[in-house]
Amino acid sequence: MREVDVLGVRVEMPSNQPIVLLREVSGDRYLPIWIGAVEATAIAFAQQGVVPPRPLTHDLMKDVLEATGNELTEVQITEVKDGVFFANLVFGSGAEVSARPSDSIALALRTGTRIVCADDVLDEAGLAVPAEQEDEVEKFREFLDQVTPEDFESPQG
Repeated sequence: MREVDVLGVRVEMPSNQPIVLLREVSGDRYLPIWIGAVEATAIAFAQQGVVPPRPLTHDLMKDVLEATGNELTEVQITEVKDGVFFANLVFGSGAEVSARPSDSIALALRTGTRIVCADDVLDEAGLAVPAEQEDEVEKFREFLDQVTPEDFESPQG
């Protein structure tokens, strides 16, 4: 397993599908995962420090963990099958719960939990970005600094 950072979310064109982009901490691979608009908003809220007036699902999960004394110790992105990614939530008690990576990432960002990815997943779905393409990655980072959760709302509301 390799630790990854969450660079952020964006909308992939022309499909208009949100993705979350992860980066290998001690390596040069990036991992794009296609996610839903609601999860993209949840991740963007967490990264931007937006506190909704009422708890959203991931905020509720964080509050339940805190209230019950359970600690989320790690989020693991464990496999990819036919383009579908799988993850596990690992708790201090040793319990593991299967979850979607998007929900896992949104919860990890709220709890400050580290995110790791299986080497096999990075080998299969990761993208190595050569140094000369780092300026494109920097442009993406600039985009992420400007994106708002409202950018992921459907045009029909």
